[in-house]
Amino acid sequence: MPNLSDYELMLLIKRKQHKALATLYDRYAALTYSYAMRTLKDELAARDIVQSVFMRLWTTESDFNPDKGRFSSWLLTITRNITIDWLRKERRESKDFVPFEQEQLERIPDEFSLSPEDSVVRDSLKEQIRSAYRHLSKQQIMLLEHFYWQGYSLSELAALYNQPLGTVKNRLHQTLKILRRHLLAEGEGI
Repeated sequence: MPNLSDYELMLLIKRKQHKALATLYDRYAALTYSYAMRTLKDELAARDIVQSVFMRLWTTESDFNPDKGRFSSWLLTITRNITIDWLRKERRESKDFVPFEQEQLERIPDEFSLSPEDSVVRDSLKEQIRSAYRHLSKQQIMLLEHFYWQGYSLSELAALYNQPLGTVKNRLHQTLKILRRHLLAEGEGI
């Protein structure tokens, strides 16, 4: 089974082949653990996330489509979603506010084998994002960080900011428009 592609292994997992799941686990457990650990900074929680991710692979009805992207990206999306669900559950249970840490941009895991060209493009994109962020107010940055990095829903943000849901939606929409405009402007300068 080690010679099979990720896509072929997922097809076997759909047919409940345990060895296929074990092979994918061997390939990607460290990646999912790394992402969860960087996000949560809690070893036990990160291990639970890894278990949940691979249980999801075993039980899911959704299919991985290699034409839409890499398996590792698809798997990290699942990991991110499960991690956000975990954060939301913890937040509901504790009601403590967790402040955003600026280094969360650095938490995005690197792909295993970036070519030099891909590495340059990725670094350039990071710089474009940092540059575009300079055009946002502190409130706009916090809104993006709460929504995208900390996993708050729009309803939770409305309650957190003590503002109507429509106001929060509008602020997020306007913030994304500003960010997009400046990202496009930065991209043209390259």
